[in-house]
Amino acid sequence: MAEDDTEHPPTDVPPDGDGRPRWRRRWLMITAGAVAFLLVATGVLLWIAYRKLDGNIRTDSATDRLLAELEAERPSRTAGARGARNILLIGSDDRSGANGSYGGQRGTERSDTTILLHLAADRRRATAVSVPRDVMVAVPACEKPDGTRSKAALAQFNLAFETGGAACSILTVEKLSGIRIDHYVILDFSGFKTMVDAIGGVEVCVPQPIHDKDARLDLPAGRQTLHGEQSLGYVRARESLGDGSDTQRMGRQQQFLAALIRKVQSQGVLLNPAKLWPVLDAATSSVRADGGLSSLGALYDLTQDLRGIPSADVVFLTAPRRPYRYDSDRDEFVQPQTGQLFAALRDDRPVAVRPPGSSPSPGPNPGPGTRPTAEVAAAVTAAATATASPAAGASPTFEGRTADMDACAPH
Repeated sequence: MAEDDTEHPPTDVPPDGDGRPRWRRRWLMITAGAVAFLLVATGVLLWIAYRKLDGNIRTDSATDRLLAELEAERPSRTAGARGARNILLIGSDDRSGANGSYGGQRGTERSDTTILLHLAADRRRATAVSVPRDVMVAVPACEKPDGTRSKAALAQFNLAFETGGAACSILTVEKLSGIRIDHYVILDFSGFKTMVDAIGGVEVCVPQPIHDKDARLDLPAGRQTLHGEQSLGYVRARESLGDGSDTQRMGRQQQFLAALIRKVQSQGVLLNPAKLWPVLDAATSSVRADGGLSSLGALYDLTQDLRGIPSADVVFLTAPRRPYRYDSDRDEFVQPQTGQLFAALRDDRPVAVRPPGSSPSPGPNPGPGTRPTAEVAAAVTAAATATASPAAGASPTFEGRTADMDACAPH
C-alpha cells in the first residue's frame, strides 16, 4: 500500500497552557488579527467616505443669519401641521464658474425654478407646488449682498432672489402663502446635470421632435432617456416648445421630477450602496442648503422620508395663475383657488389633482389695462397675496399630476 503523502500538523508540538497545540493557537491569533484589521480598515474607509460627503455640502450661513434676525416677522406653524415639513427648492440660473458656458450676464443670479415641497406629518404624502417666476407678488424689503436694504415692491417673483438671495425668496413665499419654510436647497445648472448623470439619466416622453439650438437640444419624438446636458435643456427650454409659455415649461419640469422619482424608486438606488454612492456624492457636491439640512445625516433622513412615500401620493402642480391684467407677459395668482391651496398646505391637508387639460380654466382673463396707479397696485398686491382661511372649506381639485403618471400614456 502506498504511503500517505498528506501533510499533517505535527503531533509532537507541546500543547500550550490551555491544552491546545501551539500551531492551532497561532492560527487563531492570525485569523483574529486579520479580522480586526479588516474591521478597522472598513471603519476608517466609511469614516473617510462620510467626511468626504459631509464636507461636500455648502451651508448658506448668510441666509440663516438673515432669517434668524427676522424671526418675529415669519409665520408660525399651525396646530394641524405639527410634524410636517416645508422645503423650498430653488433652481438658480447663476452664470458664474462652471455655469459660465450658458451665456447670459455673469454676476447675476435669479431663481429659474422655485418649488415649494410639502411633506405631510405622517410622511405618507408629498405635494410639490411650482411658483411661477413671472407672477406678480409683493416682494418685501430685503437685505442685499452689499448690505443695503431694498424697498418693498410689487414685482415679478424671481426678482426676489436676484435682490436678496434665498432669504428674500423665502420671505416672499412665506408672506404670500402664510406657510413656514423649514428648509431650503439651492441647485444650479452644473449641479442639476451632475445629479441626473449620477442616476444614469431619466426617461421622458417627448410628444414631438425638438430642435432648439439655444437649449442645446436635438431630440426625436417618443420615449427616451435624457442625460445631464439634454435634461437641462429639456427643463429649461421655453420659446421653442409648445406655446412658449412658462406654464408649459413648469409642466415639463414636473414631468421630469416625477420620472426622476420613478427611476430612483424602481432601480433601488437608495438600497444599493454601489448605486447610492455616486448619487450621494453628486447631491452633496451640487447643493447649497440651510444649516439644518446641510449635513449628510440630515439629507439621508430626508431621502428616507421621500423613499417611503408611494409615487401615487407625490403630487405636482402649479399655483393657479393667469396673465397679469396690466401686462400679459406677467402672471397673477387666481383667487380664491390659490388661497385655498396654501390653506390646505398650512393645515397639512391632502391636495387633489387631475391631469392637465382635463379641468376648466382658472377664470376669465380680466384683460389688459393701463399701467397701475399706486392705489391699484396696492389692491392687486393684496389680491395676489391673499390666503384663504381654514374656514373656507375643502380645497378644489387642481390641475396637476402625480409621480406615477406616465407622460406617454393617455389620461
